Amino acid sequence: QVQLVESGGGLVQPGGSLRLSCAVSGSFRSINAMGWYRQAPGQPRELVASITSNGIANYVDSVKGRFTISRDNAKKTVYLQMYSLKPDDTAVYYCNAKIPHGSYGQYEYNYWGQGPQVTVSS
Repeated sequence: QVQLVESGGGLVQPGGSLRLSCAVSGSFRSINAMGWYRQAPGQPRELVASITSNGIANYVDSVKGRFTISRDNAKKTVYLQMYSLKPDDTAVYYCNAKIPHGSYGQYEYNYWGQGPQVTVSS
């Protein structure tokens, strides 16, 4: 069983900051890439940021320079630090972890967090 538990969502004014955390627990040997997705009402889920197991990060253009993804492999936790938040950032934010299974790690499964709400509004 693998569980992803997120924290840190909430209501913030435009220009404000929030930090999301996602802790992964369960029976597995390692975690491959981790990421944060978001879904606004009536919109498809989009990848916001991802980070590889050795720390290489990628961002969607709309958050570059404002969001920072990081991970602590010892704590099996991924973070999303969000600065200069805009109303367009309002969405449910989902944590994702890609975890290998099988004798040789040849199967990669996607696991998801519960999705805290982030609302940016004055």
